[in-house]
Amino acid sequence: QVQLVESGGGLVQAGGSLRLSCAASGGTVSSYTMAWFRQAPGKEREFVAFISMSGSSTRYADSVKGRFTISRDNAKNTVYLQMNSLKPEDTAVYYCAASSYYSIYVTHYEYWGQGTQVTVSS
Repeated sequence: QVQLVESGGGLVQAGGSLRLSCAASGGTVSSYTMAWFRQAPGKEREFVAFISMSGSSTRYADSVKGRFTISRDNAKNTVYLQMNSLKPEDTAVYYCAASSYYSIYVTHYEYWGQGTQVTVSS
């Protein structure tokens, strides 16, 4: 059973940056596709980015492409999301997730963290 714990959220002004971390225990992140999703109040959880097991492939939602970067350090069993040029519409709870599939779909992810709040003020 993989446990995921996110950290690094907070309050930032528009145009600022944050780096989220997702630390795994009870399993190795190198065995999974790792992803970030987000959920704003009153909205469904949506895909943000994923990275393949090896780290050689990534995919991003159009809304964050060019601003966010997902990376992984398998030696540290940790996945990161570097968020630059943040916008108020990026405000959400951000979740880390792990999947045996190469997927952008919420239902394909087996393990989830508890989430970390990101708030971007205008």
